[in-house]
Amino acid sequence: MKTIKCLVTAGPTREHFDPVRFISNPSSGKMGWNIANAAKAKGWDVTLVLGPSSLPDLEGGKTVRVVSAEDMLAACEKFFPDTDILIMSAAVSDVRPKAYSAQKTKKDKIDFNPQLEPTPDILKTLSLKKKSQILVGFAAETQNVMRYAEEKMKSKNLDAIVANTVGSDGAGFASDDNKIDLILKSGEIVDFHKATKSRLAASLIDFISVKFFGGR
Repeated sequence: MKTIKCLVTAGPTREHFDPVRFISNPSSGKMGWNIANAAKAKGWDVTLVLGPSSLPDLEGGKTVRVVSAEDMLAACEKFFPDTDILIMSAAVSDVRPKAYSAQKTKKDKIDFNPQLEPTPDILKTLSLKKKSQILVGFAAETQNVMRYAEEKMKSKNLDAIVANTVGSDGAGFASDDNKIDLILKSGEIVDFHKATKSRLAASLIDFISVKFFGGR
């Protein structure tokens, strides 16, 4: 029986102004890292594309470390054609500086109104190259979580999306716990109660295994 090939993204990206200053977010990468480990425990062939993080490499799988959204897109494009499922849990920065200085900008030379531009839309780009791959996205929101998640799923042609509530006490970014719901293209919603990220990851992978791969 064919081994499921799974591509997981995790962690933040950093979009640099210069070698020491950047735009980013508080993502620790723990949710995606735990998802990659749960998929590996399921017996899947897993590649983890990990943004800046102190987390260790995926044991028994492949870990590709990246910094920017551009780096993450390039890594995903490399592995996507041979992937059965992409789980895009990374918290990718939406914008980046238009200009980059190869040297640290001195304090008195800092531009306090820098020009910004959008980063590549990784999920949208890959969805246009989708053949038989299953695409699972993440929507990290502080309000109207389900509505925004459903809109994102439709606009990016996803098979499912994880609605991830962040900003609440004891869950989300940097925490060991999380609260997620899985929304399927069919409209089905699966409520995963608040739990540790490792437990949620195992439950999520178990569900996806049954729903999309017949329990493999």
